[in-house]
Amino acid sequence: MTFRPLPLALGGMVAMAAAMGIGRFVYTPILPYMADALSLSPSDAGLIASANFLGYMGGALFAATGILGGDRRTWALGALAASAATTAAMAATVSLPLFLALRFAGGVASALVMVFGSALVFDRLAEAGRPNLSHLHFAGVGLGIAISAVVVTSVGAAGGWSGQWVAAGAVAAAGFAAVLILVPGDTGPAAGYASPPAAPGRSAAPLAVAYGLFGFGYVITATFVSAMVRTTPAISSVEPVVWLAVGLAAIPSVALWTWIGRRIGNPASFALACLVEAVGVAITVAVAHPAAVVAGAALLGGTFMGLTALGLIMGRGLATGDPRRMLAVLTASFGLGQMIGPVFAGYLSEITGSYAAPSYAAATLLVIAAALTKLIPAPARG
Repeated sequence: MTFRPLPLALGGMVAMAAAMGIGRFVYTPILPYMADALSLSPSDAGLIASANFLGYMGGALFAATGILGGDRRTWALGALAASAATTAAMAATVSLPLFLALRFAGGVASALVMVFGSALVFDRLAEAGRPNLSHLHFAGVGLGIAISAVVVTSVGAAGGWSGQWVAAGAVAAAGFAAVLILVPGDTGPAAGYASPPAAPGRSAAPLAVAYGLFGFGYVITATFVSAMVRTTPAISSVEPVVWLAVGLAAIPSVALWTWIGRRIGNPASFALACLVEAVGVAITVAVAHPAAVVAGAALLGGTFMGLTALGLIMGRGLATGDPRRMLAVLTASFGLGQMIGPVFAGYLSEITGSYAAPSYAAATLLVIAAALTKLIPAPARG
């Protein structure tokens, strides 16, 4: 073994913080500033979010083809650099088509970090007999979200939305530098994918559908909660902290829900987390009180990364070979749900005048995702 497990896990955490917590999710706290300055409609805002998720889905599917040569570390590092660059570049334009293109490219980058980075970290931790450290890898998303909330609030209205994008890109670039140091090179057969990736198989269908419904179910609140808070006078005071609550709750969520999974089974843990998240999503629009909205945001943050991890863990258990394709297919299903959600919510909110209807729809699909876990088969391997 030529690496130390803890620094590797910390490197994975930083990679997820930079590419996912910042690269993907910093748009949420910046959106109210962009909407005010550029007169973005909810439908335009939804399109920008969905472009990122379309890129995420496309990147996952591309990773599943097996045609990408080279080692996983190289791809993960390249994608991290691209994520930082496209994040900062959002400040350089006011064109909606360019916003869409940049967010699409950023989505591709984040998917490649998720697929290649996660597979690399999982395999190396398993090789070292320390798979329990994987929760640090996933904690990076919550850490990145919390950092993005602090960055956006610190830059504030004085620096404007463009300054916020530049600052976020700079932080993501610092994350790239840290990963370069902490994550060692790929070695062994997995580096060049000499072993063919395992096909997902028909048994993965219930999990893939549930994962896609979860993607839809969380993303509406995760995209629009800051904008919703700003435009609702009764709760506007919590705008600086609502996204921070999501990030802080997300940091321990993977450790929590995987711990629950070890005791009641991963499918049951996934179902319970979906139900808890459905309550959080519904609360954010059902009760116009600052404490209720922050509580709903915390329930969202406290479940969505746990659900992400549980889905990938179950998918890995259903695979019988290299799990890369299984992880990519699940990521693509998740990405499809994410892609549809913001567009749906943006247009429906313009029709109805609020985010209540799309949020209740999202909560309903989370309940359906919970029910689908009954159909997930036992893992093919431990």
